[in-house]
Order: sequence, then C-alpha cells, then structure tokens
Amino acid sequence: MSRKANRNQERKVGSLDTNGEIIRELQNFLDRNFDEKFSKGELVKTLRLKEKKHISALFSAIDKLVIDKKIALMEDGSFQSAFKPQVLEGIVDYVNARMAFVIVDGLEQDVIVPAEDLNQAFDGDTVKIMLTAAKRTREDGRATGEVIEVIKRKRESYVGKIQVQRSVAFVVPDSKKMHNDFMVELVDTVGARDGDKVLVKLDGWSRNGKNPKGIVIQVLGKAGDNNTEMNSIMAEFGLPVDFPQDVDAEASAIAWDLTKDELKARRDFRKTLTFTIDPADAKDFDDALSIQKLENGNYEIGVHIADVTHYIKLNSKLEDEAKKRATSVYLVDRCIPMLPEKLSNDLCSLKPNVDRLTFSAVFELDDKAHIKKEWFGKTVIYSDRRFSYEEVQAIIEAGEGELHEEIKTMNELAKLIKTERFRKGAINFETVEVKFKLDEDGVPLGVYAKVRKDAHKLIEEFMLMANKRVAQHVFDYKMGKEKNVMVYRTHDKPDVEKLRSFSLFANKFGYKLDAESNNVSKELNSLMEEVESKPEGNMLQNLAVRAMAKAKYTTDAMGHFGLAFDHYSHFTSPIRRYPDMMAHRLLEKYLKDNIAGIEKKAFEEQCKHSSDMEKVAAEAERASIKYKQAEYMLKVIGQEFDALVSGITEWGIFAEVIETKCEGLIRFQEMTDDYYDLDLTNYRVVGRKHNRVITFGDKIRVVVKGADLAKRQIDFALVG
Repeated sequence: MSRKANRNQERKVGSLDTNGEIIRELQNFLDRNFDEKFSKGELVKTLRLKEKKHISALFSAIDKLVIDKKIALMEDGSFQSAFKPQVLEGIVDYVNARMAFVIVDGLEQDVIVPAEDLNQAFDGDTVKIMLTAAKRTREDGRATGEVIEVIKRKRESYVGKIQVQRSVAFVVPDSKKMHNDFMVELVDTVGARDGDKVLVKLDGWSRNGKNPKGIVIQVLGKAGDNNTEMNSIMAEFGLPVDFPQDVDAEASAIAWDLTKDELKARRDFRKTLTFTIDPADAKDFDDALSIQKLENGNYEIGVHIADVTHYIKLNSKLEDEAKKRATSVYLVDRCIPMLPEKLSNDLCSLKPNVDRLTFSAVFELDDKAHIKKEWFGKTVIYSDRRFSYEEVQAIIEAGEGELHEEIKTMNELAKLIKTERFRKGAINFETVEVKFKLDEDGVPLGVYAKVRKDAHKLIEEFMLMANKRVAQHVFDYKMGKEKNVMVYRTHDKPDVEKLRSFSLFANKFGYKLDAESNNVSKELNSLMEEVESKPEGNMLQNLAVRAMAKAKYTTDAMGHFGLAFDHYSHFTSPIRRYPDMMAHRLLEKYLKDNIAGIEKKAFEEQCKHSSDMEKVAAEAERASIKYKQAEYMLKVIGQEFDALVSGITEWGIFAEVIETKCEGLIRFQEMTDDYYDLDLTNYRVVGRKHNRVITFGDKIRVVVKGADLAKRQIDFALVG
C-alpha cells in the first residue's frame, strides 16, 4: 500500500476541535507523505476543509510547524515534512489479522506494522520497512512502520483446504499466521475437489490487492485423512517427503568394509562390554555406552557415537542433502530423517551383535565420578545388548537382571555427575513431553505425558559429559594464533526484563524469585523445586523457559547458561543433527594437528542455517502434536475433565487438561453464567454478578465442546 493510499485514512482536520489536534494531524499527514510538497490550497483541498475557522486554524498550524522546523517552507511557497525516513530490514511475524511484528536485528523491540501497511507481505518474509513518523513510537515504546518492499518470500507455496465454487475456488491456508485466502481460477485447481488439502503457489494478486492469487501445484488428499494431514504439515513447513534419487543411489552404493588399515587406525573396543539404551520403538541407535573396571579401582566409561562422517564425504550429494536438511524431524507418527535409511538404520546404527565404526569420548572416573583421564578418537565397537529405557528402569528399580551390576554402577555415577552439575549452577527444567498411542491408521487412541526416569537421566548425563568435554578440549587445545574453530551449542543468560516479568508473575501465586540476584540459577532451581508437585508447576516451568534466551549453534566460544557449562557442543547425535557432523569433522582435524581448510565464516553460516532448521522442525513437531490432540478430543466431545487455567486472553481462558496435556479455549462469549471482567494485570477474570474469580493456575472442570482439525484448536466449556 503506497503512502498516497493512506491519505484518505487520516482523520479530517475539519472535524478536530483543538489547535493541538490540528497541529498533530497536519504533522502526521505531511510526515506520511514526506517526499511530496503541498501548497496551502492543496492542503485545504486534500484535507477537505470548508469552514473559515478550520482553514484559519490550519494556516496557524502551518506557521507554527515551520517555526518549530517540523516542516519546511520550499522556494516555490509549498510545504514539505522535515522528516527523514528510517528504512530497516527485517522478518515479518504476522501475529493476528490486525497487525504484524517485524523483527529487526539490533532493535531491542520489534516494529509494529498494521495489516493494511504490510504491502502484501506474508509471515516469515524478509522485508524493507519504513518507520512512519506519524506514529514512530507508541506509548509502550515500540516503533511502528509500513512495509515498502518484500525482499524475499519465506516460501512460494502454501498448504490449505480448497473451497470450490461455481466460477472460482478459494484456498484457506492451514497456517494460523496466514490471514489471506488464495483465489484460484477453476482451470488452475488441477482436479482438486471441494474439501481437499492442496499445495498452492502464489501467482500475483487480485485487482484490489486484497487477495493473493494462486495456482494449485499438488493435491495432498482429503482433509482429515492421517497421511494427508501429516503430509500437509510437512508441506506447510517446507519439509521433504523423500530423498532425491541421486542421494539414495549414493547411499545405497556405500558398503560395510572394515579393512586391516582402518582397524589399525582405530582403538578397538569390541571386547569391552558395550550396550545401547533407547526408546522401545527406536529404529536408529547413534550412541552406545561401554564400561569396564580398571585395576586401580576406577571405571572406564566410553561414550561411543556413530562415525557418520566416515561414510559421508565433503562435497558429496549425501553431504549436501544433510547440510540442507540440518536435522531430522519427528512428527507424531513418523520421522523425516536427515540421512537415508541405508545409513541411519543400517551402517551408522549401533545395532547389537555387529561391528560398528564409532567416534568416541572415553573417560576414566573415580568412585566420586571425577574425571581422571579422558581420550577422544576413532574406534570400533561391538554392542552386546540393546536395552529399552523401560528394561533398564526395571533393572534399576529391582536391583537385579541382566547386567544389573554395571547398570547400577553407571546410574550411581550419573547421579553424582548430575549433582555436581547442579552444584555449579545448572537449571533443573523438567518440561513435559506429550506422547500418543496410535492405531495402525495413525488414529490416536490415547494421549499421555512422558515420564523421565533414572534410565533416561543415566544416558543424558553421559551424553552431556561427552558434549561438554569435547567442546572444552577443542577450546583449550590451541594450534595457531587464534582459538580453534568449533561448533558450539550456546545458551545466553536470560534477559533481565523478561526474568523480572516472570518474577512478578510468580510472585502473584506466592512464589519468590530475585531476578536481580547474582546467582539467578540458584533462584530458579529453588522455585522449580517448590512448584514441582504443585498443579501449576508445569505451567510455571514452561513460562520460565520462555523467559530464557534461546539456545543456538555458533562458532562463538560462549557458554551454556542452562547447563552451567563454560563450553558445550553437540557431538552425540550425528545421525540426526548436522552440527554434530561438523563437530566430528573439526575434532578429527585437531586430533590430527590439521587446521587446513577450516573457514570460520562458512561454519558460522551453517550454524545459523542449522539453528533456523531446528526452529522449523520444532514448529512442525508442535503442529503435528496439536493436530493429534484435536483429533483425539473429537472422540470425547461431551466428556468432562479436570484442567488447569494455562492462559488468560482478551477473548477467553485457555485451559490444559491435567491428564492429557491437551489445551483448549473457553470463550468469554459462551460463559453465560455471568459477565466476566478481564484483569490482565493479575492474570485473572472476575465475574460482575457472582464475583467468581478465575486465575492462571486454577484447577477447573471443563467439558469438551468441539475441535477444529484444520485450525488444530480445541474448544472447552466451563463446568459449574
């Protein structure tokens, strides 16, 4: 939308009552049209002034603004705004149908852009914006602006449900952040039927500029079908369905071959007791543990990781595809792997009873879990046993079973490592992971929260130790004048303002948190312990996580606040994370005293791409969970559940079912027992007539009213 198009949206000066308002509105008008000149007559005509008193007031306003140097008197007698526009580049975050934020690097707060000023930009697009002088800042300090150019589309195709009418079709996008329906000519629907899910490509705009025009490029299937919906989520987030043929062919050509020379170059662990611990339904195993007691009474613990980069060479098609995907993605019913099955489920999978090539971190620990020695290098292993988490947990709890002595020892060491980690300031966040029981067609039969027990924590502590020590080893081992390049996983300290806001929130529920403390980690851990068994505990933990900075990949040698590590990397999952492959390659080079071909800039660019893809994967995984939760709730419409109030908004109350963690909305317009006033300051609503107070964290009773699969939303009604 051009600035000229905005003229008619201004309030007419003639309708204003005070000189102050006239001056302000005149300034706004000229600032919006900063690159144009206007004579007094043109201003009168443009602003549609008719009464003499208003025209006189306008002329007085012009004189004052010229004296104040807010507008300039030109040589030809016309007037022009003295405003010099600021043009910035950023990413659109389209939050609702009325407005969007534009995220600009270097600005503390995002820029607000009204929907009518987005100039046909969509969520995620890279745009140029101009800060509009008339409303450069709001009362809350946020700058406002308008899009003047779409530099790059985040995507060219979009997923939605098609509505076929007599003369035209419309595609309603699935994404909650898409607020425009696509108009599609019937000849461009490629046979899609009403109600089908389709992939539509942007192909211009309607004459009035309000609706994007599209061409259907793929029919995904009937809305509501499991495969259709999962494929829709994949398409919505730009995730691939299959590997390109040449990538699959390259993977298929790789053969297992442990030559004498290769064996000679590796440390042989095949006679050392080694096993894996993974989910019962896992298909790939990228880490294994070994244990043996040494003559001095210490324990040698080996953390063995699939040697993926032995098979995937630089500049190969496999390498390019892994670099592009950057991560495996785990939807509710499927995995979208980073590597083809030949590698992820076969050659690189540390299956039992076969030799496998690994890259290992080996530690000598005393009985207090102190590291006495460490070694990093290429190895070959033979896994003696594949355990599930459930099997190991049963052995831990019973104190008997296969390898129970070794598992007991490793569990005790893991607990000592964890205790020391928390003593040094690690934060004890235990977020809930939602899991589903599905039938053979992918229909959810049950929803439950995954419980993390000692078996999970045993594996986690040794993986954390390996990741930490690999990063520290590279950081400490200086080969040239500069520090060695490494791919770090970093987590910055929390923003003080966000932490202060969270502290004020927690305080309303009786919890104390000193956001200004020099030991914020200790403060957070004390709070987490206090809320652990409380109904609102999970929600407060989630809110605390949101107050934290986001973890990311970078070559900058910063620490990890959440884990309280000076340096931390990702080394232990190269089958499913490309940053781990980069870390393997770098560590191997340094172990060979070879720094040739290491360009920090190239690694930093790939770190940023990997962080971006990690975010995409998380959003896609969350979308699949929301869909399956809505699908499950469709089966229990009319049933009542205990829930916790998880959010208060201007349109209703969000509540999360305690049993299934399914979140739904109770709309104010349907709360007919009373008229409720919104009190956002205290995170509550208050009934006018009966004075009923409903506050964040309250336990309430809800009935399932409905579920919208397309929007992945659940509707509740309040009981009682």
